Amino acid sequence: MRTAGLVFAATMVALGVAGLLQHDFAAIWQPVPKRWPGREALVWLSGLVALVCGLGLVWPRTAAPAAGVLTVVLLAWLLVFKVRVAVGMPAVAAAWESCGETAVVAAGAWTLFAEAAAGWRRVGFLAGDGGLRTAQVLYAIAMLAFGAAHIAYIKETASLVPGWLPAHGAWVWVTGIAYIAAGLAILAGAWARLAATLSAAQMGVFTLLVWTPAVAAPGAGADAWSEAVISWTLTAAGGVVAASYGRTPWLALRPRSHAGAQG
Repeated sequence: MRTAGLVFAATMVALGVAGLLQHDFAAIWQPVPKRWPGREALVWLSGLVALVCGLGLVWPRTAAPAAGVLTVVLLAWLLVFKVRVAVGMPAVAAAWESCGETAVVAAGAWTLFAEAAAGWRRVGFLAGDGGLRTAQVLYAIAMLAFGAAHIAYIKETASLVPGWLPAHGAWVWVTGIAYIAAGLAILAGAWARLAATLSAAQMGVFTLLVWTPAVAAPGAGADAWSEAVISWTLTAAGGVVAASYGRTPWLALRPRSHAGAQG
């Protein structure tokens, strides 16, 4: 958990610095309507939250409050800017996929909070094993949204598959079904460690094979960089959730206590 947490913390710091320097929302916070009240203040808030909380995650004494603040902000952002849009367009898979992106990052932050604040009695079920399980469920629901989006947009997703791989459409189905299977496994608590690890690895492979070449290509545009940043952030957050299963057997068929586990 410590290594995964540090990678996630470094990612948050980088996002915060980038947002503040560019005077705009980092990719994980987008989209925010141009006419949203106090938009400029939200730009600074999102950048500062990512930077300060990312730094706070590094030190054990500040890890719990930093993870808690980051979790609350991400969940609020999810409800205000993502779920609100998805509810208005329930048949648009992309809107739910966007919800899933924020949910994965929130799940990563919540996982770190649950582990760091396991001894805090005042937060009740939000920390310890209860909080950890809730974070894992949030992550699982996001995997279902990702899988559904892959299958809903087969043509668009197939265009992203590296040219040297055959049967692009088949890869879309395989990866989409893999996301859905991972989400269901985590929800059921069956083979959950394996499912969380493989889903995080799949996001990492997308980052490596799809978005790294895209941003390395001459004239790479802002859209490619945005997708690459999101993909890496999801990988880092997914790594935290996967690490939360500690030494749980890979093929365990029922949930078990994990809070405080190292791995």
